[in-house]
Amino acid sequence: MANFTVDGPGPAAADRPEALDAFDALERRIWTGRATAYAASFARLCAHPVPALLDAAAVRPGHAVLDVGTGTGAAAAAACARGARVTAVDAEPSMLAEARRNAPQAEVRAATLPELPFADRSFDAVVGNFVINHVGRPDAAIAELRRVLRPGGRIALTVWAAPAAPGQSLLGRAVEAARAPRPAHLPPPPAALQAIATPEGLTGLLTAGGLRDASCRTLRWNHRTTTEEWWAGPAGRVAFIGELLHHQTPEVRARIEAEYVRLAGEFRTADGGLALPHAALLVAGRR
Repeated sequence: MANFTVDGPGPAAADRPEALDAFDALERRIWTGRATAYAASFARLCAHPVPALLDAAAVRPGHAVLDVGTGTGAAAAAACARGARVTAVDAEPSMLAEARRNAPQAEVRAATLPELPFADRSFDAVVGNFVINHVGRPDAAIAELRRVLRPGGRIALTVWAAPAAPGQSLLGRAVEAARAPRPAHLPPPPAALQAIATPEGLTGLLTAGGLRDASCRTLRWNHRTTTEEWWAGPAGRVAFIGELLHHQTPEVRARIEAEYVRLAGEFRTADGGLALPHAALLVAGRR
């Protein structure tokens, strides 16, 4: 969730094959056992684009739909509510448990991009809500998603936009203001992932992957939350920002929290809550 710049290895080092493997392994470690903390903090934010995501994939009653990287199952549940036949996959067992509770009509199973346990042309539509940005080789992931999509079917994906909207960068600003070092085991994301945070890069990813009529639009909204709920994400070791916070000393963690509370005042609403501006990219293409 964080967006900030600290010293670290350059793009060339981050894009070596062994570094991409290490990135994927790190992503799996970061999310291990985090479903409950994620559900209590960032999940509601990430669920916001789901209706637009399903519209972009043209999800209809009776369609066979794959929700890849389902997380707590928000997209899977919404697709089931539209009458679709939904298969939802995720790499993390704790997320699968949440998805089974939230989307009981879906078939929920373990799978990890870029290798899916499905036959060619199995689905009428494929959706991925904030998942492609967690895969070290997004081009391989797109190729796999296209493989399991039927001719004429649609893929729709979301990623966070760059530069980050003010609400998205709040926690990162707090880390910077506290002068917190970046742990050595948290390298910058591969260049391919940085590139898809722009409309041109994300559209180009789908086009290069053999999808037609690729188009991208930006979704903007104010996420309504509280100071406590938003801090619960990093405090619960959720996502990159949570991993970074966890590996600080107690003194540095306290400084980060103090800076966060100070900066959060910029987004305070009349009722004492927070309204955090966010922006995401929604891309869709057709096989």
